[in-house]
Amino acid sequence: MSMVGAPPSRTADAGPEQEIRFCRGSQDVRIAYAVHGSGPPLVVVSCWLGHLRFDWQSPVWRHFLDDLGAIATVVRYDERGFGMSDWAVDDFSLDDRVGDLEGVIAALGLEHFALLGMSGGSSVAMAYAARHPERVSRLVLYGTVCGIPVVREADAQAEEDTLRSMIRVGWAKEDPLFRRVFTSMFIPNANDEQMDWFDALQRMSTSPENAVASRIARQEVDLGDELPRITAPTLVLQAVGDRMTTFENAPLVAAQIPNARLVPLDSSNHIILADEPAWNVLLAEVTAFLEPERRATPQPRTATETFSPREIDVLRLAAKGRTNDEIADSLALSVRTVERHLSNAYGKLGLTGKSARAAAVADLLRQRLD
Repeated sequence: MSMVGAPPSRTADAGPEQEIRFCRGSQDVRIAYAVHGSGPPLVVVSCWLGHLRFDWQSPVWRHFLDDLGAIATVVRYDERGFGMSDWAVDDFSLDDRVGDLEGVIAALGLEHFALLGMSGGSSVAMAYAARHPERVSRLVLYGTVCGIPVVREADAQAEEDTLRSMIRVGWAKEDPLFRRVFTSMFIPNANDEQMDWFDALQRMSTSPENAVASRIARQEVDLGDELPRITAPTLVLQAVGDRMTTFENAPLVAAQIPNARLVPLDSSNHIILADEPAWNVLLAEVTAFLEPERRATPQPRTATETFSPREIDVLRLAAKGRTNDEIADSLALSVRTVERHLSNAYGKLGLTGKSARAAAVADLLRQRLD
């Protein structure tokens, strides 16, 4: 597996933990992508609503980035028309969105990798897995769409028309009144800080025109002929009370993909939040599902050079005698995330047992990385 591709057309100051680059997707649309973490590659086709830089400071998304980055080298990108990718696009078709993913894969030189499709991005992930079975080792679907065109009764269509009108009228306004409707559908159990952030994300992520055009295109996707062609082992994760993508979509998808397994999540949030028990379930399932990829990725015994910046931050504080709780407070992480970073560092050095922490710190100091 190579992660060295063509030189990026432009780089951005994205902080110490992720590197943002740009490549060309379908129809020469500029696509922004980011890489962080360590371990086997996990390519994330995220939901349409995102922004690579803004998400990095997110009280809604950041635990996804930290915890997945502790078990894999995470590649994610902004969809065409959103975030840091080109907004001046007029085609949100599935084929062009798959072409954008192909562009990211080519830029990184990836040959074999796990693929995670989230929410509206799941259709792109499923189509790519069906069309490139030799490249996708494992497929994870979270909050997935069912992959067939949406057909509505009159009342349901009237509701959809109202939502589209709300986007056109209120998406770009400073007052988040209209956007709060969508926030409440995405994360009904969020706190005020999380809801305020998600209100702001919508306005920052794209234009009202793109939001409506993309929504309409996603609802017209037809994967009926492609789902049975997916050969990769597949894990389907779905919140039972999701208001954005109903639970019924998940068994429809799982039933059509050979070798797929469905795990219901006890949550009403479309985006599982860090303090929910459902997040622990999701993370444990994904970690176990990707374990064969981790075992297949050689881990050098003297791996200090491959520590991620966050692992180095954690080990530096451990070297000063800080407890896991103190490290978590200092770095604004959960204790669970600190433990995972430490565990990942131990694994890179081939360490186990009670002496692992001291040995990892000693190796860090020996290499003079502090």
